[in-house]
Amino acid sequence: MKKHLPAAAVIGAGVLWGIISLFIRGLSAAGFDPMQISLIRMTTAAPIFLLTALVLKRDLRVKPRDLWMFAGTGIVSIVLFNVCYFHTMIKSEASVAVVLLYTSPVFIMLLSAVIFREKITAMKLTALGLTFAGCFLTAGVSKGSGLTLPVLLTGLASGLFYGLYTIFGRFALNKYSPMTVTALTFIAGAVGSLPIGSPAHTARLAFSSGKTALLCLGIGVVCTVLPYFLYTWGLAKMESGKAAILVAVEPLVGALLGMTLYGESRDIAKIIGILLILTAIVLLSKAKSPENTTKGE
Repeated sequence: MKKHLPAAAVIGAGVLWGIISLFIRGLSAAGFDPMQISLIRMTTAAPIFLLTALVLKRDLRVKPRDLWMFAGTGIVSIVLFNVCYFHTMIKSEASVAVVLLYTSPVFIMLLSAVIFREKITAMKLTALGLTFAGCFLTAGVSKGSGLTLPVLLTGLASGLFYGLYTIFGRFALNKYSPMTVTALTFIAGAVGSLPIGSPAHTARLAFSSGKTALLCLGIGVVCTVLPYFLYTWGLAKMESGKAAILVAVEPLVGALLGMTLYGESRDIAKIIGILLILTAIVLLSKAKSPENTTKGE
């Protein structure tokens, strides 16, 4: 039974990330915009990660010349990813937003080829083609659905910024521990969210009712802190490629939640598009698995 716990932890993380639409839709209905929701998520999670790092006695000192790494992971990646992702989910379907987010492996592949000179193999090119086809079908472009081009672009931008975390994080993890990187990333993200999140108004709105306060706490703890710890613990005990495949339950959960709870469209083209993107995720994970396994050893 214990040997299945790491896999269960990774899947659990994917499920918790996948239900974030429940909190985003609830907060949006309460009057929050995407930038305010990002502020709530960052300022709720950052103190918990900081406290965890301190309890684990991680060194949080950063050399001035390395600050750009955490500006990259915290502001460029996390804050901009949150704003684009939340905007897409509010303005379109949750199932579409979460699947477009998972175009991030493609951006990682392309950026890694340019920055780190990683080879683009036939399998990676196949995954790239499947992702583009999947996005085309999922977003309903071929049918002229209600999803507008600007919202489609913010959905793809969420995938890009989400993918950039891996790029910036790769530099940071060469010098700092994972817990240090995470804590400083969320601190930078919280600071970066302050100028755009209307802190005073957001705080008043957050405590306007018990339900709203619980939604604010939930998006920071249930959909951020808990899944991170579950994924990190599970990842430490299995191959990175396997973990990447298992956590792909996130877009499935998000899509199913949207189609069942919110009554979103279930047309065959959209379902095929989701399956194509999930297939691309599996292919990219298999392509990276040997390299990640070696590093893990």
